[in-house]
Amino acid sequence: MTDAILSVTGLSKTYASGFQALKNIDLQIRRGEIFALLGPNGAGKTTLISIVCGIVNASNGRVLVDGHDIATDFRAARSLIGLVPQELTTEAFESVWNTVSFSRGLFGKPKNPAHIEKVLRDLSLWDKKDNQIRTLSGGMKRRLLIAKALSHEPQLLFLDEPTAGVDVTLRQEMWQLVRGLRDTGVTVILTTHYIDEAEEMADRVGVISKGEIILVEDKVELMRKLGKKQLTLQLAHSLPTLPAALSAHALALSADGNELTYTYDARHEHSGIAALLQDLDAAGIAFKDLQTSQSSLEDIFVSLVREAA
Repeated sequence: MTDAILSVTGLSKTYASGFQALKNIDLQIRRGEIFALLGPNGAGKTTLISIVCGIVNASNGRVLVDGHDIATDFRAARSLIGLVPQELTTEAFESVWNTVSFSRGLFGKPKNPAHIEKVLRDLSLWDKKDNQIRTLSGGMKRRLLIAKALSHEPQLLFLDEPTAGVDVTLRQEMWQLVRGLRDTGVTVILTTHYIDEAEEMADRVGVISKGEIILVEDKVELMRKLGKKQLTLQLAHSLPTLPAALSAHALALSADGNELTYTYDARHEHSGIAALLQDLDAAGIAFKDLQTSQSSLEDIFVSLVREAA
């Protein structure tokens, strides 16, 4: 894929204990997208990120970052990557300005106060630039980790569980921030436990389970293909059982007999619903209200992981 900024081919990782954390991973990340990697604990998300970032060595396979091999051209590949880890490990007595400037220096980049200022302003940290890190709130420390990761102007940014343990307001701000980064041309890969985060943010979604990528799909397409819709009818009169005349439809009758639920494929919704309503009318079954609902990305994720188990 010509527009891939990250190309992972045949990537496997087996630890000395014999545990196989990754099994033959193939993944292409497009330039300028937000890609959400979903998976339960122990699925291999962090191992995958650690290999791409050069923290862990792969057992097999190849990783290219904008054409640079992570093994044979490590320095060039790594300079293109920013990593925001889960842990809030920072130098407590260092100032915000100094720690972000130092991070830039680690990559051999020349001093650029204007860039550091822009990063701190974008992350609402400018007024804290002279503060010691220990004086910052948890949310500010999380922003500082992002500032450090952006200090050397990476093209590919990894966010490993970026909003774990932060409050709802800060999560919304972080989402806005990530979109802003994408708008400046940075490619963002985030791992998350929060399904709504992926649903809100991502252009594409990958699902990893037991060290294997079980699905990569455009988010909208994934919702369309796997998202079931349900039509719930509140009946005017309760039914003791489901009439035989309605057996052709995928219907479920509630325990109290007051609701009928029709589950259907969103792609073929119209013909099915029209036929159902005609059959209800013919059977003399009246309803007083109806509502539709669509499965969320969470429902889809749970069913995918269950199938892969």
